[in-house]
Amino acid sequence: MFVKSGFHTKQVLLFISLLLVFQLNLLYGQAPVYVPECKVELDFRTLLARPATTISHYSVTSITDSVLIENGYFYSEKTEKVPFLINKPVSSKLKKLPVIIILHGTGGSKDDKDIKDLLYHFSKLGFMAMAIDARFHGERAGINNKNNQRYTDAIMAAWENNDPKKQTYPFFYDTVYDLWKLTDYLITRSDVDSTRIGMTGISMGGIQTWMAASVDKRIKVAVPIIAAQSFKWSLENNRWQGRAGTIWAAHEKAAKDLGDTVVNAKNVAELWHKILPGILDEFDCPSMIRLFAPRPLLLLSNAEDQNCPLPGAEIAFKSARDSYQLKNATEKLKINVSPDEPHRFLPQHLKLASEWFIQWL
Repeated sequence: MFVKSGFHTKQVLLFISLLLVFQLNLLYGQAPVYVPECKVELDFRTLLARPATTISHYSVTSITDSVLIENGYFYSEKTEKVPFLINKPVSSKLKKLPVIIILHGTGGSKDDKDIKDLLYHFSKLGFMAMAIDARFHGERAGINNKNNQRYTDAIMAAWENNDPKKQTYPFFYDTVYDLWKLTDYLITRSDVDSTRIGMTGISMGGIQTWMAASVDKRIKVAVPIIAAQSFKWSLENNRWQGRAGTIWAAHEKAAKDLGDTVVNAKNVAELWHKILPGILDEFDCPSMIRLFAPRPLLLLSNAEDQNCPLPGAEIAFKSARDSYQLKNATEKLKINVSPDEPHRFLPQHLKLASEWFIQWL
C-alpha cells in the first residue's frame, strides 16, 4: 500500500511523529522560544547601565579566636554606599581566598542572625564569606524603617516616576547592579582569588543571584535558594499572589492608580512592566538561567513554595537542563526540590550548598 501511494515506511513514521508533536503542542502549549543569550546579556546590561564611578571603599577588621570579621563599605555609584560584612578564616593572613557572596531575603539585612551564621559557617570551611545590604534594607534603609517601609516607598516612587532618565529599579534590579560593582571591588583586593568567586542567596537574594551571576561571568559558581521561578507562568496561571505579597502595599497603590478596586493579574503586570521591565520575557528566570551554563549551578527549591510556584520553577529547570546539555556540562548542574516544604530556608539547603561550593569553588 505504501509503494502504491508513493510513500515509504520511514516517511510515514516521520509524518506520524510530527503530527503527534503538533497535537501535543496544541494540548500543552508551544515550547518556549527564548531571546538569544548574547542579546539577553546585552539588553540587561544596557537597561542597568549608569555612569561609572571610581571604586572607593573603607573597612575595619576585628579578630576573634576563630574568625576575622571585617565591617566596611564601597560605593557602587557616586552617592550609593553599599555596607558589607566579611568573615575570614583566622589562618588566612597573606593568602588569597575563594569568596562566597551571601544575599539576604526581603526585609532582611547582612546583620541578621541567619546571615551571620552563614558567614561564620562558610569561613570555617575556608572561604571568605561576604554579605551586603540590598538597597533600602539594613543600614541602607536608615532608622525607623518599620515594616520595611523604605523599600516599599522606593518601589512606589519608581512606579510613579514619569522621567525615563530618572527611572529606578529598586525591586531586584538596582541591587543586581551593586553586585556587579561588588565583583569589581573584590577583584581589586589582595586577599581575594579573583578566579574563585561564588554567590548564593535566599528568596530575594536568590533571585538577585540568578540575575547577577547569569550575566557576570566572573561569578564562577552559584546557588540560588528558593528563588527559581517563572514570573510569566505565575501571571498566566493565577499564582502571582505570593511574589506580589512581598511588596503588597506597592501593588495596592498601582491597582488604585489604574482605577481598580483590587490587586489582580492585570495591574500586577502593569507594575512589573514598569519596575521590572523584561521580567515576563527575556529577563525571566527560564531565559536568564541559560546564561550560567557551563559554570557550576545548584538550584534549591521547595515543592510547596508559594512565592516561587514549582510548575513555574520547572520551566526554569528545563531551560537550564537544555542549556547545560547543549554545552556538554550536565555534571555541573544540580537541581534539588524539597518535598512538602513552603517558602523557607532549610538545613538541607545549607548542607547541599556547602557541598557544592567545596566541590566546585
